[in-house]
Amino acid sequence: MMLAAAAAAANQTITLGKLGALGYGLAAIGPGVGIGLVFGHSIEAMARQPEASGRITQYMWIGFALAEALALIGFIAPFILP
Repeated sequence: MMLAAAAAAANQTITLGKLGALGYGLAAIGPGVGIGLVFGHSIEAMARQPEASGRITQYMWIGFALAEALALIGFIAPFILP
């Protein structure tokens, strides 16, 4: 009886771990696309207006930080939520 309960608990832990990995994988798709868009569009903007590259670079890093924050939240959420 105890052995069956321990096996069920171990199986549930593995299932929750796989679910957390799947959740983080899905949560990383959006920020990955967002970071690619931020850097791609900033390079395009710098090519069009080289004199504004300083300001574009500042906004590029702000956009990168905000998109990366979403990825970090997606990484932490499976550990916090039951």
